[in-house]
Amino acid sequence: MDNPVIMVLGFPVSIAVAAPLLSFLLSFFFILWLIKVRTDWVLDRPNERSLHSVPVSRIGGLGLLLGVVAVWLCFSITIPNTVLIGAGLLMVISLADDVWRIPVWCRLMVHTVVAIGFSIVFLLDAYGWGLVIFTVVVVIWMSNLYNFMDGSDGLAGGMTVIGFGVYGWLAYVAGNNNFAVINFSIAAAATAFLIHNFYPARIFMGDVGSIPLGYLAAVIGLLGWLDRLWSIWVPVLIFSPFIADATVTLIKRLFQGKRIWQAHCEHYYQRMVQSSLGHRNTALVAYGLMLTTGASAVWANAQDVALQIRMAMIWGSVYLVLMVVSDWHHKTHSDQG
Repeated sequence: MDNPVIMVLGFPVSIAVAAPLLSFLLSFFFILWLIKVRTDWVLDRPNERSLHSVPVSRIGGLGLLLGVVAVWLCFSITIPNTVLIGAGLLMVISLADDVWRIPVWCRLMVHTVVAIGFSIVFLLDAYGWGLVIFTVVVVIWMSNLYNFMDGSDGLAGGMTVIGFGVYGWLAYVAGNNNFAVINFSIAAAATAFLIHNFYPARIFMGDVGSIPLGYLAAVIGLLGWLDRLWSIWVPVLIFSPFIADATVTLIKRLFQGKRIWQAHCEHYYQRMVQSSLGHRNTALVAYGLMLTTGASAVWANAQDVALQIRMAMIWGSVYLVLMVVSDWHHKTHSDQG
C-alpha cells in the first residue's frame, strides 16, 4: 500500500494521519457514550481483590475496538480475514464474560480455536506442526496475560499505546504503510481510551478489550516477523513488561499449588499500586519502562540477531533483579505486619 491522501475540508491529508485521527475520535466518543450509559450489568463492583473502591463500567475496550474496526473498514485497510474473524470471536466471548461470567473452559476453548486457526493458516505450510503448536500456546498466553495485566488504571491502555505505536513506527520506516496504519489506528484508539481510563478511571477496559488486544499484540508481532519487518525478538522486547510480570507470577502460583485461573493481587504491578505509589505513579513508572523497552526494540531491530538475543537477556536480568528486590521488600513488610 502506498501512502495515499484524501481531501479533508479541501486539504490533502495522508491516510497514515487521517485513519489514526478518526480512530481516536470514534473511540473517544464511543467510550464516552459507554460511560454515560452506566447500566448495572456492565459495572465492575469492588471486592476483596479489587484495586478500586467504587463501581466502574468494565466494557471500555468495546468502544476502543469499535473505533479501530470502523476505521479499518472505512479506509479499506488490508488485514487478513483470519485475524479479523479471530479478534471478532474473542470480542464476542469476552463481552459475554464481562456481562454474564462465562465458564473458564468455554472461554479457553474459543481462545484455543482462534489461536489454532491463525497458526495453521500462516505457519503450517512453511514451518510445520512444531511451530504451529508453539504459536498456539504463545497466542493463548498473550491473550490472557494482557487480561491479567489489566488491573490498574492506565496500565493496559498505556501498553497498548506504546506497544502498537512501536509496531506502527517500525512498519512505517520499513515502507509498509498498510501495516503501519493498522497499528497506528490501535494506538490512537487506545490513547482515546486512556483519557477516560487514567487515574481516577471512569471506565475499565474489561475482557472485551484486553483479550482481543493481547491476541492482536501476538499475531501482529508474528505477521510483522513473517513479512520481515522485524526480528522475532522485537515483539518480545516491546511487550516484555507485561510478559515478564504475568509469566513469573503464573509460575510462582503454580509452584505454590494455587489455582492459577482465580483472581488475585499477586502481580508485581498490583503490589506497586498497593504500596505508596498508587495507581497514578504506578502507571507513570510503567510508561517509562514501556518506552525504554520499546526504544530498545527499535534499536535492536537494526542489529544482528545475536545482539538482539543479548538485549533480550539483558532485559531478562533487569526484570529478575527488580522482582527479587520486590519479593524481598514484600516479604519483609509482611513479616513486620
